[in-house]
Amino acid sequence: MKFLFSLIFTLFISLSLAQKKYDIILKSIENNGSKYENVANQIWSFAEVGYQEEKSSSLLQKILSNEDFSIETEVANIPTAFVASYGSGSPVIAILGEYDALPGISQQAVPYKLSANGKAGHACGHHLFGTASAAAAIAIKNYIKNQKISGTIKYYGCPAEEGGSGKVYMVREGLFDDVDVALHWHAADENSASAGKALANKTAKFRFYGISSHASGSPQKGRSALDGVEAMNHMVNMLREHTTESTRIHYVITKGGNAPNVVPDFAEVYYYARHEKRDEVQNIFNRIVAAAQGAAIGTETRMDYEIISGVHELLHIESLQRRMHENLEKIGGYFYDEKEKAFADEISKTLGLKLNTKYVEGVIPYDPEGKAGGSTDVGDVSFAVPTVGLNVATWVPGTSAHSWQAVAAGGTSIGTKGMMVAAKTLALTGMQLIDDPKAISLAKKEFLNQRGPDFKYQPLLGNREPALDYRN
Repeated sequence: MKFLFSLIFTLFISLSLAQKKYDIILKSIENNGSKYENVANQIWSFAEVGYQEEKSSSLLQKILSNEDFSIETEVANIPTAFVASYGSGSPVIAILGEYDALPGISQQAVPYKLSANGKAGHACGHHLFGTASAAAAIAIKNYIKNQKISGTIKYYGCPAEEGGSGKVYMVREGLFDDVDVALHWHAADENSASAGKALANKTAKFRFYGISSHASGSPQKGRSALDGVEAMNHMVNMLREHTTESTRIHYVITKGGNAPNVVPDFAEVYYYARHEKRDEVQNIFNRIVAAAQGAAIGTETRMDYEIISGVHELLHIESLQRRMHENLEKIGGYFYDEKEKAFADEISKTLGLKLNTKYVEGVIPYDPEGKAGGSTDVGDVSFAVPTVGLNVATWVPGTSAHSWQAVAAGGTSIGTKGMMVAAKTLALTGMQLIDDPKAISLAKKEFLNQRGPDFKYQPLLGNREPALDYRN
């Protein structure tokens, strides 16, 4: 009995000392809050779209370089991708950072729709994502340095998450081969570290080529490329009745001609196909291609297509996910001040909702069954290395990603307060994993079981080079 008491006491003291070490590092994140807020606000104002994030990428590289990280630039043949590393030996902890904006959603940081007169806006909070991840990486660096321990922290500067699949090329190049665990987070309208899921996704631009002619004077001589696009769209819309329940198909006509009295000789439509499983995505995509081929035959036009992106679904590692949830609860949420509450009230009105800050101030209870909605190239990372993430409230509750309301809140202290919660949670998780090799071993066993014994990585986008011009 005396021995047992002694053992428990020793364990308690050990855990207390460890937590004290962690608290010192977490306090350093808080003390540098204004610096990180400034970085996030700069990236928000840059609002650079995928593969064009020169200023955003450079700023993050500078911040990390100033903290003694070594920087490998232009990785995976992508000008705005980089890997920043500090330390040596095992374990190797990766933290993912994103920084691309979405086209067509320029918005000022006000609670009503008002364009900032830009071509893009941070409607998915990647300015916060990239900055918080950098703050966490710096904190873990300081922990490794101060404790004089073995371990490597790597920050992955990941461009073009929004439809460009930047991380897929990084996985394909083997940049995660030496990583033990990868951490990530995302902007959201609530605090949650429940089991996450994401849909596999494959995208392509379908291009039709016809014959121009006077639309009234000699219509019989024309072959409309736009007719090809519209015929394809009609067939795909009929296809929706004959797909599985979780299938999602979206498209936009990106080019359709310039004048009604000219039969368009070129037209383009941009398609997304999504499903919970990558194999089914490929099946759906093949059927979309068949619709395009049929449309070309029926309209006497020519068609080709370019695969733009493709991502795997997201694997979740239960042991890591529960640890992330526990740490998010330790860090906790945050409270709106009077100015933030007034802003949030106005945003809520535009959403037709009454403001409820329960899961801004607190954390959603853990749910082991994740629900898939969107897609992310983090999915491919999760098939390369055990991966864990969380969502943090950086938007007013009820806000949808990819909306002007998300851009607006992300440009205020509501966004940056949430960002700091994410940074601290990531840092705490990373430090704990460095100190707990058994947790990493368990995660790797779960990972191999989830992935399957016969898994062979095959990127859905194939062998193509990065689509650096996909936003042009």
